[in-house]
Amino acid sequence: MGKVYLIGAGPGDVGLITVKGLDCVKTADVVVYDYLASPRLLAYAREDAEIIYVGKKGGDHTLSQDGINALLVEKAKAGKTVARLKGGDPFIFGRGGEEAEVLKEQGQAFEIVPGVTSAIAAPAYAGIPLTHRKHTATVAFVTGHEDPTKDESNIDWAKISTGIGTIVFLMGIKNLPMITKRLMDNGRAPQTPVALVRWGTTPGQETVTGTLETIVDIAQKAKIKPPAVIVVGEVVDLRPVLNWFETKPLFGQKILVTRSRKQASALVEKLADLGADCVETPTIELVPPKDPKPLEDAVDNIAAYDWVVLTSVNGVDYFFDCLFSKGKDARALANAKVAAIGPATSAKLREYGLVTDIVPKTYRAESVVEAFLQEDMKDKKVLLPRAAQARPILPVELKKMGALVDEVPAYETVQASQDQAQVLWERLESGEITMTTFTSSSTVSNFVALFDKEKLLKVMEGVKTASIGPITSDTARDLGLKVDMEAEAYTIDGLIQAILDGVGK
Repeated sequence: MGKVYLIGAGPGDVGLITVKGLDCVKTADVVVYDYLASPRLLAYAREDAEIIYVGKKGGDHTLSQDGINALLVEKAKAGKTVARLKGGDPFIFGRGGEEAEVLKEQGQAFEIVPGVTSAIAAPAYAGIPLTHRKHTATVAFVTGHEDPTKDESNIDWAKISTGIGTIVFLMGIKNLPMITKRLMDNGRAPQTPVALVRWGTTPGQETVTGTLETIVDIAQKAKIKPPAVIVVGEVVDLRPVLNWFETKPLFGQKILVTRSRKQASALVEKLADLGADCVETPTIELVPPKDPKPLEDAVDNIAAYDWVVLTSVNGVDYFFDCLFSKGKDARALANAKVAAIGPATSAKLREYGLVTDIVPKTYRAESVVEAFLQEDMKDKKVLLPRAAQARPILPVELKKMGALVDEVPAYETVQASQDQAQVLWERLESGEITMTTFTSSSTVSNFVALFDKEKLLKVMEGVKTASIGPITSDTARDLGLKVDMEAEAYTIDGLIQAILDGVGK
């Protein structure tokens, strides 16, 4: 028998899903997700999981509710474990009750995994507490979009208008004029504060405030569209004091991340934590070398080497993948010393049980060369597994010291798929992207190669550019791009610091 988990995916911020909800996503055979469920959650699904989008946006329904119900039953009857991701909480205007009823009728096992509803989260991210000892002890959640097939409303406007301190309406932007009129007609003061929070908890969050008598005009001028929640009550006046999310240093910045998808997560997470809206469009992909034999031969003869020099986290991973494939582990390097460029590479080596013998002062090949000047390298055998297209300075200088260097490709960087190029171009041309980040020379060159260079350089005049270091910056300038921010420490943290310093100017 299969099983369906009806999971509250949270309001948009990927970090607001529950631990249990995320565990369900990680183990599911099938993931069925909504329009309001963060697509970033799909990265946690198994590689072999079936991913099905059933989003509803306005009148555009990918699948009807009856169709969704039938899909869940079909997959469960096939013996599949299904993670049904629903925006917010499945039982707060999420139609989760309807889906659970159908599963029960069909004899299919199910569980409910509650989620953080946007009714609570969006106001919280806008600095609005729904209850407050000095303001109100009551709160109500009300649909702003009742079932149009019902003969009459089941909302008791007379009671909620004056009997509830804070009222939160979900899915009510299109009916905002009707909602405000009903409240005022039933005794709520026209001066009552109102807030509209659009895309709450996401970097695209937008909040406007007014009163019952002014908010309709304000919303129209601000062009507020769904999805948004409406908050009515005196607690809205606390927003100027408690607003914390929209004051983050990178809030309002839409930053393009060109790093490979495998590497991008750390950068995206840190930028997002600072309030940035990240657009992930990898311009490179990491792949095994075309000819794996040189690396395999080196691993077969690993005991013969005096030094193994790793220049990147990727090099470490691909090297150890090859080592493990040969039935070996870190003990095979017992006779060799290990050198690494930078703290990230050193930290990755620690994950495999190795402590580096040399960590240079700065994070580039020149510093590795300087560090090796303190070592007797004459006739020492050095294995250098790294990117196929790496700079030549390191092997050249080590050979000058008398070392016997085997430089072998551990991986290659290739241009990523151009499937997203048109969408990205439209975003660049419209001015939507405010900044782009480059973490290597290959990310720059492949980014430029995606477009007509002359048109791109013109568009990029209005986009800030952040580079991880001087080598990457030189490549960007050689290709005609300006560099606005350059990291002093050639790491992800250094890049982020450069962005923060640059935005603050």
